[in-house]
Amino acid sequence: MLEPLFQPRAVAILGASRKPDKVGHAFVANLLRSGFQGQIVPVNPQADEILGLKCYPTLEAYGGHIDLGIIVVPPPAVKDAIQSCIRAGARYVTVITAGFKEVGAEGAALEQELVNLCRSQGVRLMGPNCLGILNTHHRMNATFAPMVPPPGNISVISQSGALCVGILDWAAQQRLGMAKVVSIGNKADLNEADFLQALAEDPQTGVIASYLESITDGNKFLRIAEEAASRKPVVILKVGVTQAGAKAASSHTGSLAGADIAYGAAFKRAGVIRAENFESLFDYALAFASQPLPAGNRVAVITNAGGPGIMAADAAETLELKMVTPGEATRARLREFLPAAASVNNPVDVIGDATPDRYVQALAVLQEDPEVDALVVVVTPQNMTQPPVLAEQLAATHNRKKPLLTAFMGGDAVAEAKATLMAAGIPNYPSPERAMHALRALCDYAAWRRRPPRIVTRFPVNRRRVDRIIQMQIRSGLAQVGEVEAKEILRAYDFNILDGQLARTADEAVEVAERIGYPVVLKISSPDILHKSDFGGVRINLANAEQVRDAFDLMMLRIQRRAPRAHIRGAYVEQMGQRGREVILGMTRDPQFGPMLMFGLGGIFVEVMKDVTFHLAPITADEAMQMLKGTRSYALLRGARGQAPVDLEAIAAALQRISQLATDYPQILELDINPFIVGPVGVEPYVADARMTLRLPERENEEAAR
Repeated sequence: MLEPLFQPRAVAILGASRKPDKVGHAFVANLLRSGFQGQIVPVNPQADEILGLKCYPTLEAYGGHIDLGIIVVPPPAVKDAIQSCIRAGARYVTVITAGFKEVGAEGAALEQELVNLCRSQGVRLMGPNCLGILNTHHRMNATFAPMVPPPGNISVISQSGALCVGILDWAAQQRLGMAKVVSIGNKADLNEADFLQALAEDPQTGVIASYLESITDGNKFLRIAEEAASRKPVVILKVGVTQAGAKAASSHTGSLAGADIAYGAAFKRAGVIRAENFESLFDYALAFASQPLPAGNRVAVITNAGGPGIMAADAAETLELKMVTPGEATRARLREFLPAAASVNNPVDVIGDATPDRYVQALAVLQEDPEVDALVVVVTPQNMTQPPVLAEQLAATHNRKKPLLTAFMGGDAVAEAKATLMAAGIPNYPSPERAMHALRALCDYAAWRRRPPRIVTRFPVNRRRVDRIIQMQIRSGLAQVGEVEAKEILRAYDFNILDGQLARTADEAVEVAERIGYPVVLKISSPDILHKSDFGGVRINLANAEQVRDAFDLMMLRIQRRAPRAHIRGAYVEQMGQRGREVILGMTRDPQFGPMLMFGLGGIFVEVMKDVTFHLAPITADEAMQMLKGTRSYALLRGARGQAPVDLEAIAAALQRISQLATDYPQILELDINPFIVGPVGVEPYVADARMTLRLPERENEEAAR
């Protein structure tokens, strides 16, 4: 896939220049300098030759076939240049020229013309407003960046051309091997998903690293990213994650979710490793490019200094890596050659006077310990350390069965050692913390690769009842689904709903209470009042008819004063449920990736701490349980600090039912079950309150018009 783009036999540069300071000159020079073996066809009506190559006034004058056209002419001339490339047989064109949709509506219209032209002729367009493409294994630098890294197995997709220049310069300086570097620019046609798929199939690419500002098609990207990650590591730095403008969210779930949350959930589903910044993008890629995946998250640290060892241990614990104590047999072997002052626990401190031999003996022993999954070697340049020698011996001793990451700390004293490690394929980091972050990325990806097959459970439900309620809401033009109807929908999906009924008068409220039995809860029912408690619209533990009547009258009086324009349907009278742990379950529909599920503890945990987790629907039972474990307050659910444990399986099943409801009904934009009351195993949880928001047909038409 995309082979003529990555490995063209003939490349035409339309807009080639004799002037060294012009972009059109840089393309010709870089193709020649990189040793490109194909035909290079410069096109410029003002030149006869460029850098020793015959230059043609038009592409038609060349008369031969080309695979790739590189276009660096001004924006008004780009369309004609593409037509010339098409006539010359090009299947791909790369438009380097800027001045299209990034500059406004007129440029966007011109850009769309280019796309329409290419698609009508079966030609793929890369760019516009991009740097070009580099393929080190094909000896092709079809970019205007001057520096080229050596061949390697890391490939890069970047939405920023300027960042590509920085990447190439940095990689060349570090001698970091790369396979392909792609600048997608405005991605008018070919986008990140197209190149992700191509690089996943590319035998010369072992790791895919990407810088993205946006994603064109969320569902397509999710599918292709998951396929790619199942073959090789994919590391993405996603920027521009804040939402432009306030989100008009009516639910807790909607207000807590955002663009950044959605991308995080999508990457997690697809097995993509997310980089936090530019440094971590290549910290992680370097580890993936050179090290085996760990069997688990148990790490051993070797250090010659106590402070850096503690730094490593702190970082490991923060990142939930296990600092395991070596087995007794391993510690006995370490004691045979380590000084009495050394530590044989973890970190293994070989102390400050350690020679390279002492370090590598420790490595040789620890890498054979079955309790250790990965190793981090921390080095400070003491008098006896001999960093260059140590680097060589570490590389020679490492058996490549478990990942080995190093942190040679310092500047000039360890510069030669760093170069030796890089050449030997051992990643080095300037600090123990960065090494641990890279190891965490290795562990996360390895765990994703070991995940069980995704089996989504389908529950028997009553969709006819849900269809009726949703159609009634839509016919009435009501986007907000109140508690009564929301609970009926959830009842159809086998949620436990306590007995209750809507009452329009105080007498009706008493009748309902007498029927279902005391104590009862009284809640205002109004499509205009979403947060009932804020308006005094909830009374609990009403024990007799007099309390119900008084609560009803007082509630109506207060609501009339506080929300005089609200349409009041009455009050919902409901059986008082048993006490239990309050959790919140929710769903919001992301415009890119579809339904996102949310879980968190209720009360302060969601209101103040925002201790929640998100996952894309549909989810499996294992993924639902991972959502619970992903909260900081998970220990409370399990029964920590004297708290009684709750039925975790019941919460996970409820999340799966919401997942099914969200995928069955794309009309549901947001959903909150808040609170969902859960008790110990054997006690059925119940929905205490719920609401939903629907997408109305007229709203869909308005969004389409915009």
